[in-house]
Amino acid sequence: MKPVSIKDIARAARVSHSTVSRALRGSPLVNPKTAARIRRLAQKIGYLPSALGRSLKTRRTLTIGVVVNTIADPVMAELVAGIQEVTNRAGYSILLAESHSDPERELRAARALLEHRVDGVLAAASRVGPDYRPLLEPLGVPIVLINNQHPKPYRHAVSIDSQPAGRAVTEHLISLGHRRIAYIGDRFGYQTDVERFTGYLEALAAHGLQQRPELAVKGDGMIAGGIEAMAALLELRRPPTAVFCYNDLTAIGAMRAIRARGLRVPQDISVAGFDDLFISADTNPPLTTVRQPKAHMGALAAETLLKVLAGQECRLEVRVPGELVIRESTAPPRPETAQGDD
Repeated sequence: MKPVSIKDIARAARVSHSTVSRALRGSPLVNPKTAARIRRLAQKIGYLPSALGRSLKTRRTLTIGVVVNTIADPVMAELVAGIQEVTNRAGYSILLAESHSDPERELRAARALLEHRVDGVLAAASRVGPDYRPLLEPLGVPIVLINNQHPKPYRHAVSIDSQPAGRAVTEHLISLGHRRIAYIGDRFGYQTDVERFTGYLEALAAHGLQQRPELAVKGDGMIAGGIEAMAALLELRRPPTAVFCYNDLTAIGAMRAIRARGLRVPQDISVAGFDDLFISADTNPPLTTVRQPKAHMGALAAETLLKVLAGQECRLEVRVPGELVIRESTAPPRPETAQGDD
């Protein structure tokens, strides 16, 4: 069956081809009532605009490339949901690519998206950071980073303000009476891990507590890594009474390791995470964590990219505060374990 053309719409609407073209583009030169009638008619008879023809005229494909570490990560899923809310409203589609936390693979993913002539790129948890410049700037393709994991800043970025949030979690544990507080980080060298650990150290120092090297261990950001890291902490002569984890998946693993030893959360060991995944309120017990407004951050990043594409002024870097959410996984330590950290 032959596809519906602008000529077909013009014939049915009894207007000129140029009027139909302007109406479908949203031109102010067409009477609003006439434009609305033409769009309704186009939809009714099944008109589909040619993306190729439109891109040749406008030099835009109305497509945004999105690089995530993995679509299996629930944080990425919520970020993408926020991105799509904005891009759909603006008439853009998205193309997804995975980096699996590998800088080389991330650059290859970005190149693949550029081959599809995307208008811009959003990169979440980027390990590449400023190294995108020689790839994208000669092509005039803008990029916005979400939670840039590279230590160097990038021109346009939206990030969670991890350091004060990490301090707030640790302050909460200290306020409950904990003195031996462990930190389970991420072994991949993420910038967010550095910032959360720095906030942890700041809180300990502010309360005159010494940071014990044996209480800082590394996971892999996943449940299995949390189990392994927590098991190592439980082997210490004096295990911690509380644990602050890099993210919620690590915290879920830590709670599993604690229960596997016949211990209880929070009666024996308190556990706190970071991210506030959709499952975190339903863990056993519900997890104390930092709420990262993931969908909001994705939306902010998409809005920033669209402003750059439109040549509008926008903030270069946006830092989004986290919110401490206190649930049942944290409580005061048992009296016999609450002695000072000597």
